[in-house]
Amino acid sequence: MIYFITGGARSGKSSYAMKLAKDLAENPVYVATARHWDGDFQDRIRRHQAERDEHWTSIEEQKEVSSLQLESRVAVIDCVTLWLTNFFVDFEQDVDKSFEAVKQEIDKLKTKNTTFIIISNEIGMGVHAETATGRKFTDLQGWANQYLAKNADKAIFMVSGLPMILKE
Repeated sequence: MIYFITGGARSGKSSYAMKLAKDLAENPVYVATARHWDGDFQDRIRRHQAERDEHWTSIEEQKEVSSLQLESRVAVIDCVTLWLTNFFVDFEQDVDKSFEAVKQEIDKLKTKNTTFIIISNEIGMGVHAETATGRKFTDLQGWANQYLAKNADKAIFMVSGLPMILKE
């Protein structure tokens, strides 16, 4: 089962995903896809860690999420944007290679006996990116979100802390 939760910055995606995970399992898994880029990012990571109590298992995996042993678990993957960034950087901004890699990961996740709650950002709804790199990444993010939404069992769009059900 795949739940896909998307929305803008501070739209309530993570809070909604974590509540859903706790409703579905006593001991959910939190899969962090972030790399530790700088001090500001470390603060964000600490803030997210503080939101989880002792019932959570936390795992860091930057790219190969499908390789994790999560059979019969409920796992929150936070988040697609950072996951894509890792592929995008490692493939030297090659959108096609990055998209293919994340599609392969998603396809593998679909075969697992795991409930995945996958969080993503809708970055294409804002101002048009100023740089060529930003525009390439926005395209990559949009295509990945479409692929996830198509392959998800349920899709939710978060706006101002409220869930809008896109696919049930």
